Amino acid sequence: MSSFEINQANVDAVTKIAIDAGEKIMEIYSQDFEIYDKSDSSPLTEADLAAHHAIVNALGEVSDLPILSEESSGITWDERKTWSRYWLVDPLDGTKEFIKKNGEFTVNIALIEFGEPTMGVVHAPVLEKTYVGAKGIGAYVETADGKSTIKASKHSAGETWKVVGSRSHQSPEINKIMDALEGEKELVAMGSSLKLCLVATGEAHLYPRVGPTSEWDTGAAHAVALAAGAKVTVLDSDNPFDPDAHPLRYNQKESILNPFFMVSC
Repeated sequence: MSSFEINQANVDAVTKIAIDAGEKIMEIYSQDFEIYDKSDSSPLTEADLAAHHAIVNALGEVSDLPILSEESSGITWDERKTWSRYWLVDPLDGTKEFIKKNGEFTVNIALIEFGEPTMGVVHAPVLEKTYVGAKGIGAYVETADGKSTIKASKHSAGETWKVVGSRSHQSPEINKIMDALEGEKELVAMGSSLKLCLVATGEAHLYPRVGPTSEWDTGAAHAVALAAGAKVTVLDSDNPFDPDAHPLRYNQKESILNPFFMVSC
């Protein structure tokens, strides 16, 4: 079995895996959650596990690389630290968005190589959009109308700054960063890993993340952002626009929590 090479055929195969997992989620998403008690996470858990099993089984058919998923997080650091290449998966990113039924949740599959996300697929089943980015191939969004190339867009003088914020996790530190920008500013609200994709498509200039995220929350969209020409760097909230900020890396420590980060171009 191949250890996986990045080429268009393999990228298409992983994209299909994400889309198929999204169909599993949609079977549950279409149910009436009102039949459940408000504290009952059954629909969410059911959808999460259905997507997880679909992805893990399918990835096992295309490569022999290890898989780290939110639903398989019991893998120890002693085992994980030996991985140079592996799959990083969030079968259902955006739990609040799923429960609210606003459509802004995603299926995330990333290939991590030596700490860097080199390929990623972010599939939004309700929005019927799939964001794909791969080293050496580029970045694009796939819809019913076909594929369209995407590219991050630098801020131009006089242009309104578009800064991505979270629907579910607003932070007062965002205001500090917004205040440091010259000119007009607009906060663009979005859920899940789609926030990084907004910078990748040029719909926003910045996404400062000053709240907790796990590596599987960001890996796939990080790959899309990189392929689209954006940067994802560790954020120092006292110096948010440090030109020497380090790139965000993966599987470098025991904790799977990310430091604060900035997506920019």
